[in-house]
Amino acid sequence: MALTRDQNLRYSRQVLLPEVGGTGQEKLLAARVLVVGAGGLGSPVLLYLAAAGVGRITIADDDTVAVSNLQRQVLYDTGAVGLPKANCAEARLDSLNPEVRVTALTARVTAENADELVADADIVVDCLDNFGSRFTLSDACVRAGKPLVSAAIQGFSGQLAVFDPAHGGPCYRCFNPAPPPRGGDARACEETGILGAVAGLVGTAQALAVLKLILGLGDDAKGYLTIFDGLAGTTRRVRLAPDPVCPVCGAKA
Repeated sequence: MALTRDQNLRYSRQVLLPEVGGTGQEKLLAARVLVVGAGGLGSPVLLYLAAAGVGRITIADDDTVAVSNLQRQVLYDTGAVGLPKANCAEARLDSLNPEVRVTALTARVTAENADELVADADIVVDCLDNFGSRFTLSDACVRAGKPLVSAAIQGFSGQLAVFDPAHGGPCYRCFNPAPPPRGGDARACEETGILGAVAGLVGTAQALAVLKLILGLGDDAKGYLTIFDGLAGTTRRVRLAPDPVCPVCGAKA
């Protein structure tokens, strides 16, 4: 499909990039992305995917907007307090880019619905804040052969990885075989705190990882963990290897 005049104007700054061009923009417009979690990470992810022209975006989140969210969840304003996040996010993205098809699901990811949620997506984005749902979503992605772009934040730090066993990379369980004990690293941000700008930094990097996958750029799918230290202002990247005995993606899964 050829870009329309309005599309060439809207996306002109990224179409100018040799790595994107008209062909790359057409890939973005044809892409289907599922974003699970519309909070601190999901906010910048959704905004930048919609702005870039990702054609179909599905948002899954069963939570409502709280006053304490507004410090970091930049999709919402004070008037949205008490309303479903997925619906508010859909309205915001429709306003930002009307040609993007956005579907809002006020649902939590469970073992019963995960396979159905993942089935219609090219790429799945994990913006969750609890390990149980992360494992459920990752397992569904492995079964469907879909790449999972996962990130987590806490305090002044964050981490990001692409899990894609279908193309030789690890899955989330290769990286985290089991949830840490309650009270350890699994503590939620309401217990430990989070600086809003850290959510913006890591979520934006997560959106970039999704766009690179759609465009076929970079080597993220091979399995790397990117670690952000907001206090030190540093970024570190380490290789993640598939676990040959992983119960989900290993040889005897």
